[in-house]
Amino acid sequence: MTASETIDRMIAGITDWRGKTLASLRKSILAADPDIIEEWKWMGSPVWSRDGIVAVGNAHKGKVKLTFMYGAKLPDPDRLFNAGFEGNARRAIDLFEGDKINDRALKALIRAAIDFNQAKSKKPAKKPAKKPAKKAAKKAAAGARTAAKKKA
Repeated sequence: MTASETIDRMIAGITDWRGKTLASLRKSILAADPDIIEEWKWMGSPVWSRDGIVAVGNAHKGKVKLTFMYGAKLPDPDRLFNAGFEGNARRAIDLFEGDKINDRALKALIRAAIDFNQAKSKKPAKKPAKKPAKKAAKKAAAGARTAAKKKA
């Protein structure tokens, strides 16, 4: 079974408002970018990624949580994030029964997360460290001594 089929099955098994909410979030996430990949990780979590993890969705007792791996680094002008502020990386959107999400703002947040992942993966490779000047000077001095011995 593919990850998408597993997610379909999980959502179908949640027969209350949480299943509908998670299905709606999923639809918006997939519509935000055609190259998003669905995965099934951590023994039961739908994960959406593109050039790295974008978000993880979970239905908890009493809420649906959408966690962004690098949410703390993302612009959130519509203030969708309402949970996870205690950490330095992740941010989450907790939805409770009756809550509505701004679809346009969610798609913008998904695209911002993808942009962040792509920028992070395109960082230039680190240059090899130069030899410290001390070592180079010692090596030069040893070479000079060897040359002087050969002349003598």
